[in-house]
Amino acid sequence: METAKVDTIIERWGRDPHFVIEMLQDVQDTFRYLPEDVLRYMADEVQVPLRQLFHLGTFFKAFSLEPKGEHEIQICVGTACHVRGAARVIDAFSRELDLPAGKTSADGKYTLEEVRCVGCCSLAPVVQIDMQITGGANPGDVPRMLEKLADEEVAS
Repeated sequence: METAKVDTIIERWGRDPHFVIEMLQDVQDTFRYLPEDVLRYMADEVQVPLRQLFHLGTFFKAFSLEPKGEHEIQICVGTACHVRGAARVIDAFSRELDLPAGKTSADGKYTLEEVRCVGCCSLAPVVQIDMQITGGANPGDVPRMLEKLADEEVAS
C-alpha cells in the first residue's frame, strides 16, 4: 500500500469522518478501485468502522472493490439503449477485446461494463469510454472507437 498517497487523501479532508465518502472518491480516483488494505488503513486513521467503508464501497455504483482498467468502457443498457441495440454493441466490444462484460482485462488496460443509464436516452444506444460519450453507437463503430482510444494513448 502507498501510505503516503492515502495520508494525503485523508489530510485533504481534515481526517474528518463526515467526509469519508469524499475520501473514498479520492481513493477510487487514485487507485482505480478501493483496495482492502487501504480501507483497513483508512478505518484506523479516520476512526470509522471498517464495515461502514465496505458498506459504502458496495452500495454506491461509483465505487469498486475490484481493480478497474485504465480505460472504462461503459455501454448503457437502459430501456432506450436496450431497445436500440445495446446488446449488440456489448457483444462487439466483448469480441474485439476478448473480454466479457463486467470484467477487466488481464493487462489492466480495459474494463467493460454494462450500466443502467448515462442520461443520454435521446442518443441511444450510448457508449461512454472514460469521460467521452458516443451516441448512436452500433457494432460496426466498435473497432473505430478502440482505434481512436489507442491513437490517443500513443499521442499522450
